[in-house]
Amino acid sequence: MGKRLILWRHGETAHNAAGIWQGQLDIALSDTGLAQAAAAAPHLAARRPDVIVSSDLLRAAATADALGGLLGVEVQRDERFREIHAGEWQGRSGAEVRAEYPADAERMLTGEDFKRGGHGESVADVATRALAGALDLVGRMPQDGLAVVVSHGVAARALAAELVGLPQKQAWLVLGGLRNCHWAELAQVPSGAWRIETWNLGAPDADEGASWPTER
Repeated sequence: MGKRLILWRHGETAHNAAGIWQGQLDIALSDTGLAQAAAAAPHLAARRPDVIVSSDLLRAAATADALGGLLGVEVQRDERFREIHAGEWQGRSGAEVRAEYPADAERMLTGEDFKRGGHGESVADVATRALAGALDLVGRMPQDGLAVVVSHGVAARALAAELVGLPQKQAWLVLGGLRNCHWAELAQVPSGAWRIETWNLGAPDADEGASWPTER
């Protein structure tokens, strides 16, 4: 069967709902986000994951803890699964960023990669650190093991693309971002390569209010 990874995006925050760039700001889940995590967790618990790892940011950690609590499993934290750092854009609305950085906003639409907000990270930066975290995790999993990685919209997509060898620009253009509290499943084939088996799955009760992700 091989090793498998479920990449699970955190539940909704007030910043998600308001269209504010979060990046690595440490924003807690909203009541909606907590409800989404509670609705989704039983579906993932039924898969009996061997390990649960989350970004150390509050919104991912709380989402992961909803699953860990059901299984009685301690959730591991790994800062390598954090969201992209968006530099000066963090804490600003999407409209403000588009007004103040119109050229960069246009570059993003075309899939061009660059450091966000002047001194933040690029998608390539995120992919490099997230892949390092994933490879460490995979290396300690049992042969037919399953791990749940609780991360963020940009980070999860960048990691999935890096694992399967999809260029980041192409992934940006063709893979719809994970919605709040939705997940993707990746499987390792006998050659050691990875493939995406499912994308943007979620519990029916988690769909309501699950915002479509931007780089926020």
